[in-house]
Amino acid sequence: MLKQNLQLRLGQKLAPQQIQLMKLIQLHTLEFEEELERELEENPALEKVQEESKEEDYASLDEGFEEEGTDSITTDFDVDEYIFDDEPAYKTASNNYSADDEDFDNESLLTEGQSLYDYLLEQIRLISIEGDDLKIAEYIIGNLDNDGYLRRESKQLVDDLAFSQGVYTTKEKVEDILENYVQKLDPPGVGARSLQECLLLQIEKKVSADKAVSLAGNILRNQFDALTNKHYNKIIQKYDIEEEDLKDALEVISKLSPKVGGNFDTQTITINQEIIPDFVIQIKEGKNGQSEVIPLLNSKNAPTLRVSDEYKDILTTYSHDKNSPDHKQAALFIKQKLDAAKWYIDAINQRQNTLLQTITAIVKLQKNYFITGDEKSLKPMILKDVADITGFDISTISRVVKSKYADTPNGIVYLKSLFSDSLTNDDGEEVSTKEIKNHLQEVINNENKRKPLTDDALVGLLKEKGYNIARRTIAKYREQLNIPVARLRKEL
Repeated sequence: MLKQNLQLRLGQKLAPQQIQLMKLIQLHTLEFEEELERELEENPALEKVQEESKEEDYASLDEGFEEEGTDSITTDFDVDEYIFDDEPAYKTASNNYSADDEDFDNESLLTEGQSLYDYLLEQIRLISIEGDDLKIAEYIIGNLDNDGYLRRESKQLVDDLAFSQGVYTTKEKVEDILENYVQKLDPPGVGARSLQECLLLQIEKKVSADKAVSLAGNILRNQFDALTNKHYNKIIQKYDIEEEDLKDALEVISKLSPKVGGNFDTQTITINQEIIPDFVIQIKEGKNGQSEVIPLLNSKNAPTLRVSDEYKDILTTYSHDKNSPDHKQAALFIKQKLDAAKWYIDAINQRQNTLLQTITAIVKLQKNYFITGDEKSLKPMILKDVADITGFDISTISRVVKSKYADTPNGIVYLKSLFSDSLTNDDGEEVSTKEIKNHLQEVINNENKRKPLTDDALVGLLKEKGYNIARRTIAKYREQLNIPVARLRKEL
């Protein structure tokens, strides 16, 4: 039996304009400029203000239209809202330029390069291979990854060749073409199925009777696990060699490339763009002799926008043409575009205001760092700290700092790198985890590489500096710094 009932439910939904504003906030300068250009192309009611007309006083457009008015026009909205707008036009324009901004040339540099795939195809078609064998070789080349490795099993290639190419072959045939044709191509090491095979293919191409090259080949072929685990004593005992001989062999191995496809473009067209900072931090001497940190927005790529006068004129012309059968459809279209243009200008103003308040809060928390440029002066700071000062939500702060950079007197800084948790040292002071990581990196850099420090030893050394940290925390920080365990840091 069907029943009807009335139920109240409280919910929260974001309007499309709010969603778009959130997207605008998280864009960095280059992406924001591209978004602006796209909006300008799609909305003819939005236009850039030319440099020479920036200082003009844009008066309201009611002059000359008061006589006839627009009261007799039948529409679902008030046309007077757009023609007889009491708000001066300059208030609907957004001036995003700063006198302190510099000219940045952010034009994309297009460079065309040859991919690894094309390079290998050129070679395979010049050697004595044809028919199905050539198709198999080309298919193998097409399955190599960007590093030049073949990550797929031979059996899978056999099945794919049958279904997609109509070539029926065997696993042995595929491996034969791989080893005798594809792996013979340049660069040496291409077509390898593992790191060991890649290095061996390269060492075999070295035509040399040098003892170090021969020993390097033997180590790669027979003692690869001992090499990767840096069990150097085991290798020395196995081959009954001196430590200097092993050093020479390791030097040969270190010159081999683990990713032979790395020198080729993964795409035929690549776009190179320089980093354009979103913020500019200036240091000036105050009246009391103390340094003042002044945050500014780098808004050069956000041009001054306004609602198009031409579109307002079109709407005005329409207001005198009361007999047109398409007047309502045209009026609705113009209303939609004018609404979008006004809202977009307002959204840009909100974006710039949000960015400026956020960077001001960050500068307030990290003033000493911006003055000195020393990472040790960084204070613990999380998103909530900035949110508390600005009054914005934590998610908004996260969007602001995403992919954003600041141009400081000490270089360009990635904003996210300024955020870190805090730990309490032996003196009861809160210190940034970034400071602790810097000390950890410094200790490891200065360690004896013949006897690298274990995590337990690192715990003791940092404790002497006043940082009481558990071993698992040391291991976590070490991994975040991409520092391997002590055994893998060992050198001869």
